[in-house]
Amino acid sequence: MTTIYSDPQWSTNMDAAVSQLSGPGVELKEASAWLGERAKEEHFSLTDIWGVLTSAWIMKRMDLRHLSDEASRNATNPYPIYSATDMYCFSNGTIEGKWFEVSPHEAGFTELGLFIETSLLGSKFQRGELLEQKPEMDMVKLQGILGCALAHEDAIKDYLPPWLNVPGQVDGSAEEYMRVYNALVTLVAMTRSTIKDPTALSDLDKLQKILEETFNDSKSAWLESKSSEERKNLAPQLSLKLLNEVETWSQSLEEGAFKTHVSLLTSQVIPKIMKWEWGTTANFLYQYQDSTVPPCLGTKERIHLVDAGLLINVGYPPFLGDKRDIDLIIAPDFVDQTLIFARDYAAEVNKSFPEIDDKVLEEKEWPKDCYVFEGKETELSIVYMPLFNRNNCKDAEEVKARMEEFSTFQRPFSQNKIEFVLETAKTNMENNKDILLREINKAVLRRQNKR
Repeated sequence: MTTIYSDPQWSTNMDAAVSQLSGPGVELKEASAWLGERAKEEHFSLTDIWGVLTSAWIMKRMDLRHLSDEASRNATNPYPIYSATDMYCFSNGTIEGKWFEVSPHEAGFTELGLFIETSLLGSKFQRGELLEQKPEMDMVKLQGILGCALAHEDAIKDYLPPWLNVPGQVDGSAEEYMRVYNALVTLVAMTRSTIKDPTALSDLDKLQKILEETFNDSKSAWLESKSSEERKNLAPQLSLKLLNEVETWSQSLEEGAFKTHVSLLTSQVIPKIMKWEWGTTANFLYQYQDSTVPPCLGTKERIHLVDAGLLINVGYPPFLGDKRDIDLIIAPDFVDQTLIFARDYAAEVNKSFPEIDDKVLEEKEWPKDCYVFEGKETELSIVYMPLFNRNNCKDAEEVKARMEEFSTFQRPFSQNKIEFVLETAKTNMENNKDILLREINKAVLRRQNKR
């Protein structure tokens, strides 16, 4: 979505917006130059690397706009509100410190009601006072924050191979090693998308093979370990071996532009992979004097903003409660359970939410294409529209297969996949046009009655 918004009229010209995803891409030289500049910054992290490589790999362009630029745009396009979560508060803090929203006008913590101007996100604050203004992050970095599901440790658990995923033996050691391997393999795949030179592509093939062989060689050592303590000591050694192999491969490349760019990339990536540092941003609530600010925020100079999908994979929280006073949410959804997570979140932060019919839970494996949850009094209404449903899938097995086919962790969608998702979503909208118009009309009447 961030890339689509580079067109001030995208909502009236979707074909042009989508065609960007099939563009020629970004050259390694351009990506490397951007990364080199970011590496000079105090808060450089894996998010910068993820942002530039996903821009090159998926979006096929470097979007150097600033989100605050949207504040002066006309209202042709829907107003963009993006969401993130702080890694530390996500794992250790209260619910009020978890959801972070960013819009063209302001950025801050939704439930605390504490915000700064978006252009100041990343600038240094103390006790609520601006100490040092930093340049606003561009959309490349913001995309890195908003889309880095890989950042959270739990995301790795689903990708553990059988020999690491042994009942009673899955612990932080296995996940630490898998994080390093997965990050390196992803890095190779993303780098491949930025180059066309046959020799460089062949060199990347060699690195891919080296990583796979090193990973497989680790299997016997891991299986021979007898205790959690042994595995805890072994994991850093195996991780270091992977990283050393990358360094050796990098040094063995022929002198030239590819080696220069790769050396820069590896020198920046490897230390950050070992620290697993993501989304590092100056904390505008550092030592802020307010009893509502939880310790996970008030005592830290830095926060670490990552993909909010770790909490809820659809951005309901910014639209709940009195601040925006929303009457109706139309929610085309891909992932099941998000509606339930949103309901539970609303209950935890004491915000109204419409009653969810138990039927939607009973039918979640093979849902209808549209559900209406009508709000009463202060509650908003929700039109919930699962992407894969009874109208386009013959049974629950096909829904499951489609969900796996279009899962998050995979290579960029092909043109056929992009078109399939768009056409499926369009058809869902067309099939439920009357319901949507009815609920929009109800929302208008409710708004009029509030005056």
